[in-house]
Amino acid sequence: MIGLDLSGADLSGEVFHESWFTDAKLVGARLVGVDLYRSDAEGADFSGADLTRASLVRVNLDDAVFRGAVLDGADLVKASLYGVDASAASLRGTRLMGASLIDVNFCGSDLSEAVVQENTFKVTVDEKTDFTGMTGTVFGPVHMIGRDGQKEIGGADLERWLRERGGDVRVLEGRR
Repeated sequence: MIGLDLSGADLSGEVFHESWFTDAKLVGARLVGVDLYRSDAEGADFSGADLTRASLVRVNLDDAVFRGAVLDGADLVKASLYGVDASAASLRGTRLMGASLIDVNFCGSDLSEAVVQENTFKVTVDEKTDFTGMTGTVFGPVHMIGRDGQKEIGGADLERWLRERGGDVRVLEGRR
């Protein structure tokens, strides 16, 4: 359903395989353990929503908004996240394996204990983004916003930079 307004709704534990949530408004919705396998949520607004342990496997989340959302323990394996605003979101222990993370805003987000595997990781982060315990492999580069402006970090420099922030992530070469 395109443009559906489910703001504040409690859909916890529901199964919505191959469903349409394009441009839906799910602001502040409770979606704990929801299963959206192969659904389309392009442009959906999940600001402040609770998606703890949600299954978002192979979901199209391009241009979605997750500002301040909770995705702790969520499964985003092979999800598409192009142009997503996940600023100040909590993704603790989230599985982002094989997901496309292109032009994603993770400023102020918590990615502690997240697992990545061969992810395109062309994201924007800042000094508040938490990578403690993050593990896996990514293709960079990332854009870091700091006191001195924005800079791009890739390759061995990105690997070192993530380790300095508590992550154990290997940066792969080859995808540009």
